[in-house]
Amino acid sequence: MTGDVAVLGAGMHPWGKWGRGFVEYGVAAARAALADAGLEWRQVGSIVGADTVRSGYPGYVAGAAFAKALGWQGARVTSVYAACASGAQAISTARAQILSGLADVVLVVGADAAPKGFFRPAGGDRPDDPDWLRFRVLGATNPTYFGLYARRRMAVHGDTLEDFTQVKVKNAALGALNANARYRKPVTAQEVAASPVVADPLRLLDICATSDGGAALVLSSMEFARRHGVAEPVRIRAVSTVTPRYPNTVLDLPEIATDSAVAVDPTAETFRASIARAAYEEAGIGPDDLSLAEVYDLSTALELQWYEDLGLCGQGEGAELLRDGETAPGGRIPVNMSGGLASFGEAVPAQAIAQVCEVTWQLRGQAGDRQVAGARVGITANQGLFGHGSAVIAVR
Repeated sequence: MTGDVAVLGAGMHPWGKWGRGFVEYGVAAARAALADAGLEWRQVGSIVGADTVRSGYPGYVAGAAFAKALGWQGARVTSVYAACASGAQAISTARAQILSGLADVVLVVGADAAPKGFFRPAGGDRPDDPDWLRFRVLGATNPTYFGLYARRRMAVHGDTLEDFTQVKVKNAALGALNANARYRKPVTAQEVAASPVVADPLRLLDICATSDGGAALVLSSMEFARRHGVAEPVRIRAVSTVTPRYPNTVLDLPEIATDSAVAVDPTAETFRASIARAAYEEAGIGPDDLSLAEVYDLSTALELQWYEDLGLCGQGEGAELLRDGETAPGGRIPVNMSGGLASFGEAVPAQAIAQVCEVTWQLRGQAGDRQVAGARVGITANQGLFGHGSAVIAVR
């Protein structure tokens, strides 16, 4: 176990398609987080920005882009990128700076201005880049992989289209209660079933959109929090950023082949399961201690997979957990009380930070109609391209 850091502030710019620059979204989220913390920007000793690859050079140096927009004041600056795990990497960096004594207060910011439609490859020819190859050689967009994962679950575990549908229905109902969500309308099972097929067996409403949005956190040392008059803050107790183990025999986006298991037997646990295990071990807790979870539902089928990878149930039992209502409001372990990506769409560098914002509000008892009664421990989980693990455990 490592030391805790306090979450003094959380803020977001609502998700949507606003047609403006990512810096504007990030600054709005940062100011909201600072106001929530009761701090001024000049009191921040370090800023960590989660980068975006869609906004030119400022996106590659997001920490400095946000610092300049907020007003240069001499703070340390760091910019990090880890695809969908960028937000968790930013949180991990901020936490390390605090625990090492480099800064008492760190502002973490992520924001994105996403294109219309599904993500496409960056320009140029890069035949040594797996992400370029999967688009150019196979024509495999992100939903292609989501469809393969869903088909595998149907074949191996007996999941059905109705199971996938119910994930969307659950998350859309919660998103309708979240002022920061892009999609704020409940959907019916009939509407999901009637939406066009994108990557068989997944329909349009099974797959998350791409969105604009921003999220920010103000983190501090526990000593600073006490001096600031916050005796019992939400605390980040663990951040998992582990990588896969060889051989990785589960196909992960954007790869087009798995590792060979001829010479070395694969490990007993999958990469995603190892992400959660590392977080649990660092925090000194287990799945039974959780009050809620926020997971990366890039597709409805992937949410079911996360149930199993987080240890909320056994392998192959995710659909049963859903059918029993255990992951819905009032269930044993509510999942994606924010509405998830199903309601937000994906603003890549902001998304893992937004997950921690939701957990923070839940643990404070500030989630309104989405509130999980008596929430004390929450976990967030996602996975970034090229082997970036991402999980955060927060407690109160």
